[in-house]
Amino acid sequence: MNADLRQEVMRRTQGAIFLNIAYIGVVNRLFDGLLTLGKASAVELAAHTGMDAAYVNRWCDSAYAFELLDEVETDRFAMTELGQMFLPDAPGSLMPFAVNAVLGAHMAERAAGLMPSGERPGEKVLAERKTVLPWFGPMLEGMFGSFLSNEIIPNVPAYQEVDARQGLAVDLGCGNGWYLRRLGQRLPNLRGIGLDGFDENINQASRLAAKEGIADRIGFRVGDIHHFAIDEAADLIAMNRALHHVWDQKENVFRIIKQHLKPEGVAIIWEPNWPNNRQLLREPGRRGMAFQNLSEHVQGNHFLQPAEIAAQFEQVGMQPEIYLFGEDREAVVVGRNKA
Repeated sequence: MNADLRQEVMRRTQGAIFLNIAYIGVVNRLFDGLLTLGKASAVELAAHTGMDAAYVNRWCDSAYAFELLDEVETDRFAMTELGQMFLPDAPGSLMPFAVNAVLGAHMAERAAGLMPSGERPGEKVLAERKTVLPWFGPMLEGMFGSFLSNEIIPNVPAYQEVDARQGLAVDLGCGNGWYLRRLGQRLPNLRGIGLDGFDENINQASRLAAKEGIADRIGFRVGDIHHFAIDEAADLIAMNRALHHVWDQKENVFRIIKQHLKPEGVAIIWEPNWPNNRQLLREPGRRGMAFQNLSEHVQGNHFLQPAEIAAQFEQVGMQPEIYLFGEDREAVVVGRNKA
């Protein structure tokens, strides 16, 4: 047996364990509790967070072992600099990596079990882990929020055009509203409606919009691509990393998008850019995409190429524009209604 390869696999395994421990600290607000308390025993931290003391005690040992916590007094702990990076509100928070690691393990187990039969149970698998679902939106925001604000919005002219005319944006499949909230923060004249099928997402999005002071312009309601009504035609219809979830119904989806747009309206589709060359999947920045596409298969979906999206815009008489970001790993495809 190759000893070096064995050591490398063991190192990677410890990385996975490290993220599992961090995940527990995130979802049970143990890191947040230590931020408030400064330093605490396991019993004090359990009382503050409403958790079981015996579980918290074992978590503190694990978090200490992986250098997320330091023992600053006998049996009393404080976060290390590394631990502080998992605070959900920390700049550049590492929280998304912890959530993604546990979600990935869940999807791997489901894929392994479903592979013999070929069953593809759909998006309900995302809700099978109750501690993951409330963190799905924050995970995406942590991974992509700054990228949207700093890279995509300034470099896709359609956003500024809609903002200039105080236009209405509709976000289909809005999750916790992070995409639409970011638009509202960067585009001060934009009005917006976010639609999602999960009540938890709508409640979370509404709370965050109110906290951010944009609830007078940006609102959220339950709905989806097939069942929604708006009081006026939209200036912008957005689907953020959601089109691949309904690609099997693409003809109807693009018809509905065009039907709800103003004559000068635009649709903006943001999707991972699935490469047409398999060798590109070996690049470190694309390896996760390969596994995520396996996870999407469990949900009945698959990743798309921007040319496929552009072709569908043309099918309904809209003019496509393709923008690539993030070393061509992310595709934004704009469809303009033709005058």
